[in-house]
Amino acid sequence: MILSLLLPLIAQVGPSVGVGAGGSLPQAPLEIPRKKAEAAAPPAPLTPAAQCRKLLAGNPAEAQAYAEKWLKDLKGSARVEPGQCLGMALAAQGEWDEAEAAFAEARELTPANEPANRARLGGMAGNALLAAGKPEAALARLDQAHGEALGAADPRLAGEISIDRARALVALKRDGDAATALATARTNAADNGQGWLLSATLSRRQGKLAEAQQQIQVAAQLMPLDPEVGLEAGVIAVLAGNEGAARRSWLSVVKAAPGSETARTAQSYLDQLGPDPAPSGR
Repeated sequence: MILSLLLPLIAQVGPSVGVGAGGSLPQAPLEIPRKKAEAAAPPAPLTPAAQCRKLLAGNPAEAQAYAEKWLKDLKGSARVEPGQCLGMALAAQGEWDEAEAAFAEARELTPANEPANRARLGGMAGNALLAAGKPEAALARLDQAHGEALGAADPRLAGEISIDRARALVALKRDGDAATALATARTNAADNGQGWLLSATLSRRQGKLAEAQQQIQVAAQLMPLDPEVGLEAGVIAVLAGNEGAARRSWLSVVKAAPGSETARTAQSYLDQLGPDPAPSGR
């Protein structure tokens, strides 16, 4: 009923002829509300651990001073994080014995119900001892860390520690035990290229060239840009009688890492091979 009364009125309304034309209503300027730009919030302050990592990347000595200040007046498990920071700063400066002591103290202060963290810190201490040229002491640390990783039901961590155990065992001329440790690493940390690279090197030294070739191929898939992989791949290839593959591997190292010690070693191997023989014509 209401609609029928409105229809005649609607029919009398002519088409709109635009703003300002006769019969149209002037429009007031429309003010579109705009949200004022808010001042950018200041960045959140870095946590002490993040600040340590930042300093480590640029100035390890400054990171050491920061860690020592952080440690001041702290007791018990509160010293774990700054102790790890201190160990990393010392290691970055090549002060391996001091780094091992810092990592070892941090591990001792880590609660017993955190075996994975104890294992990680023990592994760091073991690596510092390896770098200090003390493989026997390193192995003791790493064996302990390996047991803690297994106790934490963390097979991957145990596998990574097994790689470091293998390094210590090779240094102690216990190649058979090192091979066993690396087999464990390849199972529990299968995506760790270092485990495959070390396995290939050890297999090659033991005269197991077929195994070495398979292992270096996996290492190359996991670490395609690592010059150490290219260097080892070339050594394995030349021992297998494939000088062409060896030459290609070593040339790739020289191009990928010019000026590095690895590149210099690769170049010395290329020099021993002599010039690339020209392809024979038909």
